[in-house]
Amino acid sequence: MDWLLLIKALILGIVEGLTEFLPVSSTGHLILIGDLLDFNDERGKVFTIVIQLGAILAVCWEYRVKISTVLRGIGSQEDANRFGLNLIIAFLPAAILGFLFIGGIKQYLFQPTPVALAFIFGGILILWIERKKHSVTVEQVEDMNWKHALKIGCIQCLALIPGTSRSGATIIGGLFLGLSRKTATEFSFFLAIPIMFAATFYDIYKHHDILYIDNIGIFLVGLVAAFISSLLAVRGLLHFISHHNFTIFAWYRIFFGMVILATAYFKIIKWSIAS
Repeated sequence: MDWLLLIKALILGIVEGLTEFLPVSSTGHLILIGDLLDFNDERGKVFTIVIQLGAILAVCWEYRVKISTVLRGIGSQEDANRFGLNLIIAFLPAAILGFLFIGGIKQYLFQPTPVALAFIFGGILILWIERKKHSVTVEQVEDMNWKHALKIGCIQCLALIPGTSRSGATIIGGLFLGLSRKTATEFSFFLAIPIMFAATFYDIYKHHDILYIDNIGIFLVGLVAAFISSLLAVRGLLHFISHHNFTIFAWYRIFFGMVILATAYFKIIKWSIAS
């Protein structure tokens, strides 16, 4: 058993869990940390997708009552039908574009320099949104209509660019459209379920040859670490937004992105660059 590889898997699993549902881009962090740990080969890229399963299972567990209620009410309850339809509508834009362009995205954008630029741009966008007057027209997830869902789904397509942040795009997009902070955040959690399940199982199917027995331990360590750290991050974020806005995440993104670019420019760290 390669203990060093297991330690790398543990670190990446924790990073995935802590960043997946914060507006800071888990994919961006995994690319950067994976680059530092020399775990950005084809197996590493598949690993960063598969361990998302641990993160999304944490959301399923945290919202198990809500999810169970919706599933039981599909077909018989208006709120459940509307909620389910909204998730499907919001899911489709990114799913379609991701299916069409994921190969090129991985080839050219899954690299530290593009990620750093996306960090900075996303941070500036969050600052701009937070400085605008936020008029709330949707207080709860159940109050959303299909137009809100479609617009958020289209905005989420920006998250196909690593470093942008899927949760960040949906949350900030939701705020821009008049959703309350709690509603935008929770819809981001729920929308992650079909998106991340689809991405994970598609990648497993496409790269099943990598999942041989020697790699099972690595993937399991990453999954468990992602599950536990995601559970903590989801609960922490919901508590945080009840008292604060997202400005601190914006400054973190900008600072982190500038550090990456500076260390690359001054050759302090030999980051990978897109070919």
